[in-house]
Amino acid sequence: MSDQGRDFEKEYSAKETAAKLRRLADCIEEGKPFEIMIGGERIYVPVRATFNIEHERSDEEEEVEFQFKWAREP
Repeated sequence: MSDQGRDFEKEYSAKETAAKLRRLADCIEEGKPFEIMIGGERIYVPVRATFNIEHERSDEEEEVEFQFKWAREP
């Protein structure tokens, strides 16, 4: 696996977003890892991941990000 950074963003419809959030909520509630395909790469979010919500504001726009962070295992 490459150590290069990655920053990928994609917009989803409301229906697609709701489905992904439901799957995510089910995994969190059941204590299971979450798997999601992002930009052609399968990402595994482990149960040990920490969760935070970030809010950013500028003169032109506002943004809310739901973030999961975890250390990669060697």
